[in-house]
Amino acid sequence: MRFRFAQSVAATLLALVAFSLAGCRQDMHDQPKYVPMRASDFYPDKRSERPYVEGTVPAGEFQDGSPLYTGTVGDAPIDYFPMAITAADMKRGQERYGIYCAPCHGRIGDGNGMIVQRGFRQPPSFHIDRLRTSPPGHYFDVITHGFGAMPDYSSQISAQDRWRIVAYVRALQLSQHASVNDVPVAQRGAIKKASELQKQVEQTPVPGTTGPQKTEVPR
Repeated sequence: MRFRFAQSVAATLLALVAFSLAGCRQDMHDQPKYVPMRASDFYPDKRSERPYVEGTVPAGEFQDGSPLYTGTVGDAPIDYFPMAITAADMKRGQERYGIYCAPCHGRIGDGNGMIVQRGFRQPPSFHIDRLRTSPPGHYFDVITHGFGAMPDYSSQISAQDRWRIVAYVRALQLSQHASVNDVPVAQRGAIKKASELQKQVEQTPVPGTTGPQKTEVPR
């Protein structure tokens, strides 16, 4: 008798737990939420990610109207960086670029990012003369306010990180148009050695053929 009663209690408890878990799971499926970057019919601008409330300043992001936060002096974009750029800043800029910029602009800034390859509008290459000569403040302004098909990133990327991204873009531009004279003297020997090794690889016939190898020396 006691065994049957214990079985009955256990079955009842199991049913209650299963019912509770099922209800909880369904609530998790049906809860109202926005998937990142998904459009919203609630707001007039159709953006589910909302900009800062007008007249407020997010904690830790006080902006005093200086070039650090505007990228301009008057109406003109500044032609310098308003903050020191260290090796750590460049690494951070590379990381942020990879997250926010590379999907459209590509890893080397040629405008052939992954979503462009899937049909999205192609942005101009950073390596055209017009953009190579554009001042840093221009890039900061575009990241802050958007341009053409590109949305603004002011609410997603801090002002300091925007400058770090701009610095990394400058590094990309230099990397595609640099000469050996732009490299510190102490490192030119390594570049020359790598170049000579590359030529040797290219001139070495592939076994079983008469043609040279196509493999590149790792940089």
